[in-house]
Amino acid sequence: MIRQPAVANQFYDGNPTRLHHDLGMLIGSVKDARPAKAIVSPHAGYIYSGAVAGATYAQVEVPETVVILGPNHTGVGSPVAVMTEGTWDMPMGAVSISEDLASLIVGCSDYLKDDAEAHIYEHSLEVQIPFLQYRQPRLSIVPVCLGGAFPFSICEEIGSSIAEAVKQIGRPVLLVASSDMTHYEPQQQAQAKDRLAIDKILALDPQGLLETVRNHAISMCGVIPTTVALIASLALGANSARLVRYATSGDITGDYARVVGYAGLIIE
Repeated sequence: MIRQPAVANQFYDGNPTRLHHDLGMLIGSVKDARPAKAIVSPHAGYIYSGAVAGATYAQVEVPETVVILGPNHTGVGSPVAVMTEGTWDMPMGAVSISEDLASLIVGCSDYLKDDAEAHIYEHSLEVQIPFLQYRQPRLSIVPVCLGGAFPFSICEEIGSSIAEAVKQIGRPVLLVASSDMTHYEPQQQAQAKDRLAIDKILALDPQGLLETVRNHAISMCGVIPTTVALIASLALGANSARLVRYATSGDITGDYARVVGYAGLIIE
């Protein structure tokens, strides 16, 4: 299957030359980049969250194989969907699925399903790919779309399965958890809520993150992908996390009455 762009010319420029220029401006210098287990990166339109995403991608080495975990905003397809074969036809060039790793991930898990349908219109994974292509021209991906309010036990199984598959594949793999933070609340309230969630990520506490988001009604759309990525990262030896940048849509629009929060973090 060839997956066509769903949000080119909406969330980012669909012209490859202009897109490459935009990414260069957003990412800037990469001289201090180093390896990581995972990152958390936002997925709004680049005008809103691109600076946060760019700063995050600038500080991490991107290997040839990347697992991208994002929420399912559309409700289409399986709630635990891995695209295991095919190509994503992106403006800056085609990106192939890492079929061996994708098959291993599905094979290691009792929950994850081989399902391309969930990925056809979903933007949360797509907007990460141009950043990844800019940093790694030989990119291949495993797209994982997670929808629904899973209990921690299912997150734990999925995260452990991804880690086991990464260990078996025997090559460098970066995990990308795609998530925006609080949605459409006043700036001060959004910042306070987001700080609670960010602190749990910095503490490498996936169960605490999931419980905090639910107990404080934090509208972090990618809490499940982030929880899973944290679990997998810990199983792969992660021992620290750092916040690269936090911002809100109000910082761009000047409207602080109803903002969306964006955080970029690196898990090492």
